[in-house]
Amino acid sequence: MRRYRIAAIPADGIGPEVIDAGLEVLSALATRAGFALDVATYDWGSALYRATGKMMPDDGLAQLRTADAIYFGAVGAPDIPDHITLWGLRLAICQGFDQYANVRPTRILPGVTSPLRDVGPGDLDWLIIRENSEGEYAGQGGRSHRGLPEEVATEVAIFTRVGVTRIMRFAFDQARKRPRKHLTVVTKSNAQRFGLVMWDEIAAEVGTEFPDVAWDKELVDAMTLRMVRHPKTIDTVVATNLHADILTDLAAALAGSLGVAPTANVDPSRRYPSMFEPIHGSAFDITGKGIANPVATFWTGAMMLEHLGEPAAASALMTAVEQVCAAGILTPDLGGKATTKDVTHAVVEAIRGGNLPI
Repeated sequence: MRRYRIAAIPADGIGPEVIDAGLEVLSALATRAGFALDVATYDWGSALYRATGKMMPDDGLAQLRTADAIYFGAVGAPDIPDHITLWGLRLAICQGFDQYANVRPTRILPGVTSPLRDVGPGDLDWLIIRENSEGEYAGQGGRSHRGLPEEVATEVAIFTRVGVTRIMRFAFDQARKRPRKHLTVVTKSNAQRFGLVMWDEIAAEVGTEFPDVAWDKELVDAMTLRMVRHPKTIDTVVATNLHADILTDLAAALAGSLGVAPTANVDPSRRYPSMFEPIHGSAFDITGKGIANPVATFWTGAMMLEHLGEPAAASALMTAVEQVCAAGILTPDLGGKATTKDVTHAVVEAIRGGNLPI
């Protein structure tokens, strides 16, 4: 039997609720598909920080290194500054394992209503690639003269030729695999005349390696307008760490809710395990209420299965999710009344029902 080692990090807020739901669905799917998931759960996050001053142990990366994939919930708590929780756990893993490609698919699922007028399933189907290792989130900078009137803070964006080249090649390759074979390169080189000018130049260089992929370039502010007014013109997108972070939240909202948006933090070289997570965050305002939307976590699980080499199971999981959404079993963020458990139970039953090709 095929076996995969999964490191589950539920972490904070609704993270434990949606990861529990995701593991329940993945377990049912594994039984149907004939593989096994050996899950090790790590209780890292804000609770550990309150007890020890650290979001994960010093040897955390060493503990995760033998996993085939990481299944991550959410990080953040109202009583701890966000930069501590984010850099102490999620970004520590992303950068420590060089997960330089952040992959965020977006589409309107059956039964889900987009806030865009006259836009439904099939009209919005995007794959957004986010550079995940440097750029505006490189972690370079500092503060001087703290507390004094002349206090200075710097946040330095880092763009390297190797970093930009590899994310462009990854993005062009992903675009090549999609039916439309079209890539939009998001930039702000009119104002950021060094790093983003190099970003544009390298995009053009890499583009010559992919003659079968058509591509265009869009300023990030104009891209927000295009996403809202002309969603059908967009297919695959590549953007910097900061720009894609913002654009993908907009994309999720246009697809119905942050609660349906998945993410893969990928090391394409497979030197290290990749990490899969919903993008909605800890959502501590609804923690414990039982209404967190698990769909993003299920979709994330499907991306994880695809990465592990189980494409049939990944496809079956997404089919089950689409059937449940089409049946109107939706959580409150999508205008429904279902609980987390209701949606999870429905997806498990769809998997066990026997009508999915696995």
